[in-house]
Amino acid sequence: MTDPLDKATSRPPPTLGEGCLSRYDPEALSPDDGTEFEGAAQLWERLKPDDKEKSGGLDPQ
Repeated sequence: MTDPLDKATSRPPPTLGEGCLSRYDPEALSPDDGTEFEGAAQLWERLKPDDKEKSGGLDPQ
């Protein structure tokens, strides 16, 4: 690393696909990339809409 400004930049992980099908390569991701989120399932359960909210709050009966 000879460029002193090179340290001040970040680079995204490698991607697969092109255009709207572009995604990060799962094989290239590591915990340093922030890919681990142990509380994701609990957060989703707390934030996801209930069945009543999906139907606009009306009871289908």
